[in-house]
Amino acid sequence: VQLVESGGGLVQAGGSLRLSCAASGFTLDHYYITWIRQFPGKERELVSCIPSSGASSYYADSVKGRFTISRDNAKNTAYLQMNSLQPEDTAVYYCAAAFVAGVCQAIGVEPDEHDYWGQGTQVTVSS
Repeated sequence: VQLVESGGGLVQAGGSLRLSCAASGFTLDHYYITWIRQFPGKERELVSCIPSSGASSYYADSVKGRFTISRDNAKNTAYLQMNSLQPEDTAVYYCAAAFVAGVCQAIGVEPDEHDYWGQGTQVTVSS
């Protein structure tokens, strides 16, 4: 039972990446999905989240208008499309799944606030 992120890498400023978060051993249908990033200084930021319904997604102000979260329950996978990347987006990106109700941004950025937490994928944006 795990979440596996993929799609990270090195990209120049202004470029794009698409992160994937694939679930195995359980179905994502009823889980809220959250993307969290951890900066080199270890601070974590909630980037975006999407409830199980797919409606009312949340974006941090720092990524609003550039990132898009989505989910494909048929593929048991969630995505984070990242456009217009900037050096300050450099971080390890984690996806997490939580079986909760309410607004997704209330869940938090700590692993123990989610039911499942991926291993992370590095995103590096060069200037």
